[in-house]
Amino acid sequence: MINHDEAAAVLPLTLAWVSRHLEVGERIVRTEALHGGITAEMRRLTISMRDGSTRELVLRSFVDPFYVGHAEDWLHREADALSLLMGTGVPAPELVAVDPTAVHCEYPSLLMTHLAGRTVLDDEGLETRVPLLARQLVAIHAVRPAERPREYVALTTAETVVTPKGADAAAWAAAIDVIRRPAPAYEGRFLHRDFQPGNVLFDLPPRRAAGARITGVVDWAATSWGPADLDVAHCCTNLALLHGPAWGLRFAQAYEEAGGVLAAAASERLYWQVRDALACSEEVQVVAQPWREAGRTELTTRAVEERLDAYVSALMDALG
Repeated sequence: MINHDEAAAVLPLTLAWVSRHLEVGERIVRTEALHGGITAEMRRLTISMRDGSTRELVLRSFVDPFYVGHAEDWLHREADALSLLMGTGVPAPELVAVDPTAVHCEYPSLLMTHLAGRTVLDDEGLETRVPLLARQLVAIHAVRPAERPREYVALTTAETVVTPKGADAAAWAAAIDVIRRPAPAYEGRFLHRDFQPGNVLFDLPPRRAAGARITGVVDWAATSWGPADLDVAHCCTNLALLHGPAWGLRFAQAYEEAGGVLAAAASERLYWQVRDALACSEEVQVVAQPWREAGRTELTTRAVEERLDAYVSALMDALG
């Protein structure tokens, strides 16, 4: 008998598929919904082993019709990335099985190992976590795949940017002009493409001081090839919205202090930061909701819009 609540129930075809990928004598004894994701449903599966102990797996399923059309590409990329990262020292889950076109499951799905740790989105201890995030991203960018993933895609255009109500109109107009320019030349790197606090797991000591460490980096579905600046800019934007604009500006510095290499010219570095910040303007509500569900209830859509406005203004001030 599987112990699960209705929200965490695994559908029959998927349950049978998962069971076929377990060891002889193993069975699923519990399922639990995991929260915080945007594009897919995530479940933690507790597996009873032959010796009486348990282990855990994670099931990702794309059930929302809006995202199912992208699932095949995303799941192939995630499966390839997880296979590539084995043995690199980057703490990523191990791939167990993948069904990218729902041949066996009700929905496109991926099964992987479960990593210890948890996401940390609150302000306390941030000065300790930021250098750890920076060092981890440098390590990701040091991966040299035998076969490059797909080139990065930047979907935001000058025409699709959504300027927040009451924003600094002059700053936003100048920012939009920045991304009208051709993208700077760059040296390609292996990118996570959604590296931000919501996709990093930490093991924290009781007082969240010395001893904090990263135990995992998850959600590799957008893995790409492109400029290191793009991954750094994405984390900068997320830190700015979660913790205030100063932390967005600080992360790029922390990345370089950790040995990472960004574009040589300040204007080129800021191009990528501005581009990512403007990309976020189109999905503020989508980004803010899982943060509130994770406990940051003060981060209403309006509050995040105000932080985004302040961050874009700070970037344009830095651009001078």
